[in-house]
Amino acid sequence: MKKKFSNKYPMVWQKDDLYLEIYCSIPNIATGIVLSTDNSIFVIDPGDGILRDLYKNFPKTEILNISDIFISHGHHDHIGGLWGLLTYLFVMKKKTALNIHYPLGSIEISTVLKAFADVYKNDLTYKINLQAIIDNKIFSRKNVKIYPFEVEHFDDEVLGTTSQKVPALGYKFVYKGKSIVYGGDTAYCENLVKMTTGSDLAIIEAGGKSENDSTHMTIKQAESVGETANEYFLVHINE
Repeated sequence: MKKKFSNKYPMVWQKDDLYLEIYCSIPNIATGIVLSTDNSIFVIDPGDGILRDLYKNFPKTEILNISDIFISHGHHDHIGGLWGLLTYLFVMKKKTALNIHYPLGSIEISTVLKAFADVYKNDLTYKINLQAIIDNKIFSRKNVKIYPFEVEHFDDEVLGTTSQKVPALGYKFVYKGKSIVYGGDTAYCENLVKMTTGSDLAIIEAGGKSENDSTHMTIKQAESVGETANEYFLVHINE
């Protein structure tokens, strides 16, 4: 059976030493995902509670070895735990560099990181490398190939104002012939379909209320995309 969906988190998927866990993905609340291999640990969309969830599942030594954070976009339910995680790594005296990958133009992320650097600039024990993704080129981290791709996400309309497109990315991770696609928040778009087709696992959001929603996909739309992968999770569903 392809679909793996329930309203209960966490959601877990593993193939050999490639491990993925979705701690939660709840609209307007939080998203938090971890991806690990035998020699790497990545955080994807560090929403509120990410530090607590990591601490439940990994020893301190492994948390300190987090090398990369991948952020799909700057909305609060996807980056709300970033400051706390960065502070924990500082307090626990992380020594190795941390790379933060995010869509170019996401002012929420660059603002948070600037403020963090201003507060701790004289005391930081580790280097933070901000990696704004500009041209969606493929790159590798810790033997994992990463394929960033643009998706279609907009701010919700407020007081009748027109919604604005926000810088937003999905990511495809390929490791030892296995592939995981995470679309982040997006309306239905061809980039997502292209990346999802044939992947081993797709993580597809389904927070839209109608097919005219320019911000999220409906469950029906999300299922149509997920069916192009070998297996898929539906996440970010309105309760």
